[in-house]
Amino acid sequence: MPESTAKKPNGLQKVLQPSPELSAVVGSKPLSRGEVVSKMWAYIKTNKRQNPANKREILADDKLRPVFGGKDKVDMFEMNKHLAKHLK
Repeated sequence: MPESTAKKPNGLQKVLQPSPELSAVVGSKPLSRGEVVSKMWAYIKTNKRQNPANKREILADDKLRPVFGGKDKVDMFEMNKHLAKHLK
C-alpha cells in the first residue's frame, strides 16, 4: 500500500466537531463519525428510543428531536444523514 493512502483517515475515522444540538447527546469533544454513531446507539438503547414494533425506527425524545430536524421518528439510515448535518 502506498504511504500516502496508508495514513489518511477515511470518512468514519476523521475527527469532527459535533454541533451544540448533537453535543447534548454525544458530548462536546471532537469525535470520529464512527464514535458518534456508537454513542448515538448507546443513547438510543439506554433510553429505549427504538420502536419495539420496528427496531429500525428511532423515536425522538427532547434531546434527539433537534438532531433529527424536529422529526418525532427517523429510520436508522435516515439518522446518519441527520448526523452528517451536525458534524463539521
